[in-house]
Amino acid sequence: QVRLVESGGGLVQPGGSLRLSCAASGSIFSINAMGWYRQAPGKERELVATITSGGSTNYADSVKGRFTISRGNARNTVTLQMNTLKPEDTAVYSCYADAPWTGRSWGQGTQVTVSS
Repeated sequence: QVRLVESGGGLVQPGGSLRLSCAASGSIFSINAMGWYRQAPGKERELVATITSGGSTNYADSVKGRFTISRGNARNTVTLQMNTLKPEDTAVYSCYADAPWTGRSWGQGTQVTVSS
């Protein structure tokens, strides 16, 4: 089993930055890809960014050039650096981790609000 704990959400003004972190515990040796989804009120959940165990990354078009996903050296943490934030980035951001034996695990979600 993989347990994920997120941190780093909050309130920021447009144009500002936030860093989200997600720490995995449990069967972390089996984790392949990790990433972040977000869901705004009244909208469908959106895949924001992913990173594989080999370091390959993928981003939603809406965040390319502004967000950067990375994994820690121990491969049990994933960070989402969010720059030049816009009001439309406001959402609950959830971390996930994929592993062959446990499937997809989810964090509890963290609120990001971009507002002046």
